[in-house]
Amino acid sequence: MKEIWLIDDGEVWDEVKEHVKDAIELGFTGVAVKKEFMELVRKLGNIEVEEAEVFRIRGAEDQERVVELSRTAGRIFLSFDNWKIIPLENLIAMKGSAKIIPIVSDAEEARVVLTTLERGADGIAITPRSRDEMRSFRDVVEETESVRLVKGRVVEIRKLGMGDRVCVDTITMMTPGEGMLVGNTAEFMFLVASESEESEYVASRPFRVNAGSVNAYIKVGERTRYLAELRAGDEVEIVRHDGRTRRSYVGRVKIEKRPMLLVRARAGDVEGSVILQNAETIKLVGEGGRHISVSELKEGDEILVYIGEKARHFGVAVEESIIEG
Repeated sequence: MKEIWLIDDGEVWDEVKEHVKDAIELGFTGVAVKKEFMELVRKLGNIEVEEAEVFRIRGAEDQERVVELSRTAGRIFLSFDNWKIIPLENLIAMKGSAKIIPIVSDAEEARVVLTTLERGADGIAITPRSRDEMRSFRDVVEETESVRLVKGRVVEIRKLGMGDRVCVDTITMMTPGEGMLVGNTAEFMFLVASESEESEYVASRPFRVNAGSVNAYIKVGERTRYLAELRAGDEVEIVRHDGRTRRSYVGRVKIEKRPMLLVRARAGDVEGSVILQNAETIKLVGEGGRHISVSELKEGDEILVYIGEKARHFGVAVEESIIEG
């Protein structure tokens, strides 16, 4: 998930405090302040806090130093003299494991930073400004979060026996056409719909995704998690049928034994599967956000899927040969 930080190196705590309070209430990732204010910030709310240190990029030598630093640092805040897109492209392409967070001055610059080389920087940072302006930057971060969904064609539907399935209840209300990306491999994931549609059998539960079997992966930003690992407070990713994503958190997880169903699909030359509860309220998402119940699903039906990196180690993409089925 993309991050948004407030960098406030002000000298007067009462002024800094007001900006920090706005950042907390608007859901910013974190704030960077002077070292002597860090503990005071922690008392205001549960938000990440770092010392306000910004690395200034003035030329190629600075760029090389940041690349080197990115191999050991956790997060690097950047400012650019004579802003140009090429230095940022270079840093995104060459950096190590550190998160690169450039300071931006307006919404358009924020959009460029977050989408450069498609992948974009790991987030943006802003300096103090009005609450409404801070909210507008947060909205830019949310609108640029997206994944590329493609149409997959169902090639097999097969009833299985009993298995353990996972319901993920979030702290966010979802709408029709939204859900979570789940699959038996990280390479091929299905958009499983939220229970946001009414049914003649049960009331809608728009905060819930009946996501699949305990072994399945769920996509969370650039990582994957096993459904069985999720716990209250864990971050999850809500995905719309148009690929836009937003962040939420688990309220609770329910694992229960239910009859299960295998769904296998193909997109181009890539094939994948997911195991879902066999019930009419469990739905996949089709083009335009249409929900398709697994009880009505047929071979040849088209559903929305995500094609990702193949190899994973503890949920992180790695360069290695791997075969999953």
